[in-house]
Amino acid sequence: MTRGPGAEGAPHPFSDEELAWVREHMTQLRQSASGQRILLWSLGIGFVLGLAAHIGGYVLKASATTEPLRLVADLLYALGWALWTGAVVALFVEIIPKVKQRQIKRALDAYEAALQERDRAESAQTSRGDA
Repeated sequence: MTRGPGAEGAPHPFSDEELAWVREHMTQLRQSASGQRILLWSLGIGFVLGLAAHIGGYVLKASATTEPLRLVADLLYALGWALWTGAVVALFVEIIPKVKQRQIKRALDAYEAALQERDRAESAQTSRGDA
């Protein structure tokens, strides 16, 4: 039985230079992995490719004279339509509400922090007034 790269005693799959680079960029890598950057890039690419396929299918459909080419044009047109409209729907259903939720959560956290700061200031002032 052979040992995989994750087996005990096996050498690391990364070189020292790669480990150093990852160590330097750990914060950015964590933000990329946990943030919405991958989702936004996927939606952007889907939108652009879908729009290009939609336009290409439309142009091909207008110029096609034979039946197999018309079928390909219809399929390309429908694929493009589905891709770019799907990206737009995902934007309005998924991305914008999450952004708003984060904005509201940040505002509520700031409000609570301001209330706590005010309460601390008032309690410090009353304790100085009692002394």
